[in-house]
Order: sequence, then structure tokens, then C-alpha cells
Amino acid sequence: MIDALVEDALTRMDKSVDATHHSFNAVRTGRASSALLDRITVDYYGSRSQLKTIATIGVPEPRMLTIQPFDPTAIKVIEKAIMESDLGLTPSNDGKQIRLPIPSLTEERRKDLVKMVRNYAEEGRISIRNIRRDVLHDLKQLVQDGDVGDDEERRAEDKVQKLTDDHVHRIDDLLKKKETEIMEV
Repeated sequence: MIDALVEDALTRMDKSVDATHHSFNAVRTGRASSALLDRITVDYYGSRSQLKTIATIGVPEPRMLTIQPFDPTAIKVIEKAIMESDLGLTPSNDGKQIRLPIPSLTEERRKDLVKMVRNYAEEGRISIRNIRRDVLHDLKQLVQDGDVGDDEERRAEDKVQKLTDDHVHRIDDLLKKKETEIMEV
């Protein structure tokens, strides 16, 4: 019973770290990355579709992204979706593909991006702490119901705390990497 709770906590915490990492990848740095466009959805024939499902995204140069739609008639809606996004990029097309030049970031913009990444990291930490709180509550319930003894509960609490510390440390490591990547000129 306790092992199932701890295993569930591990799985959920891993998912929180992965979600935080995915959020970090969507933040623009000075370099081009196809992950920048993961959040972009396009109104394609009446339904919302992710950009990466209706086009090929390439990175031919360190500061350039290319988007080649499978259907050339979708170029206008893709351009519109990019312009409406919070990326701050200006697309240009040649009729067959869209080019997205990635401009160098200003110092002020870099600091704003670092703040945004820190907020994502804090959301990830909060998520992990909420998982810990839920598991500890479930353990207390098991003790109250008489299914588990106090010693077993304390050992399980220690395991859950160690898991929490490990996962928060992983988020902190991801944050440090992303901050240095953003501040790199």
C-alpha cells in the first residue's frame, strides 16, 4: 500500500519535472530551436492544429527557422498564427516556405525571459510540493484507518521527502542551465 503511494508520487513528480522542462524549451533564447514553435496552434480548415503537425520545421542556421507547410495554401494562416503569438518574431515567406529570423536579444529582454523561466520553475516546485502534501495526507489517512503503523509512516514520509528534494533539485538544475543559455550573448 505504501509502496504504491510512493511509486505514484515518483511518477507524478517526474511528470512535473518534464512539464517544467517542456515549458523551458518553449522560451526563446538567442539561438533558433524548433521547440520555440511547439506552443503555436493554427486554425487549419476550421480546427486548431499544432504547427508541427501541418508543417516541417527546420533550423538551417543558428539564427533562422524555416517552416515548410505540407499544404502551401496554409502559409497565410501560419504567418498569422506566428504574428499573433508572444514570440515577437516576424515571418517572411517566398510562396513555398516561411523564414523566421531570430534576432539577438537585448539585455532587457533577456532579463524578462529569465524572470519568466524562474516563474515556470517555481510552478514546477509548487506542483512537486503539492504532490508531497497529497501523499502525506494519504499516509496519515492510512494510519488513522489502522492499515499502517507509525514507524512505517515515518519511513514513507522520509522517502517522499527525499523524492521531493531530488525533484526540486532537478528543476533547479534545469533552471540554471536555461538561465545561462538565455544570458549567453
